[in-house]
Parts: sequence; structure tokens; C-alpha cells
Amino acid sequence: MTDEVKAWLAEQAPEALLADGFEDAIIGIVERVGQPAIVIYDREKCIAILQRDMSYDDAIEFFDFNTSGAWVGPGTPGFLVRLPDGETIT
Repeated sequence: MTDEVKAWLAEQAPEALLADGFEDAIIGIVERVGQPAIVIYDREKCIAILQRDMSYDDAIEFFDFNTSGAWVGPGTPGFLVRLPDGETIT
């Protein structure tokens, strides 16, 4: 993560926590009414990062249990699950 991105996050979401090792999967922040802003990650990018050292199935299991399933307080990051390409909700 660049110093510019770190500075931007510190300014925009000072209470936000980061998920170690997933800096390349950060896609922005989420602002929430009455709650601190949180860092948002692309879930599939996180899994791809884990796949550097493990199989796809192991990466999913590890991610679901240890990363997206870990509550560390109000600054806990979010993980975006994208709609399939071309899909919309109506």
C-alpha cells in the first residue's frame, strides 16, 4: 500500500481497521450513518491473494473463518461480494 493510500485512509476513515496481508484488495471505504467508516475489500481479490499459498478450497475456508468471520470491533473491515457479471437486482 502506498503512503498516499495510507494517508487517504487515515484522513477518511481514522477508526478503520485493516486486514493484514490484503492491502492489494482494498477498493475503498464505506460510510455508515452513526458509525465509523470502514475499509472495504474485494472478496475475490482477497481469496486470490490467499491462493498464492493454498488451494482455492483452502483459501475460501481460511478466508471465511479467519478474515470475513472475525469481528474486531466497530472498525472491522467489510468484504464486497459482487453480483455476477451482467446481473442486476430489480
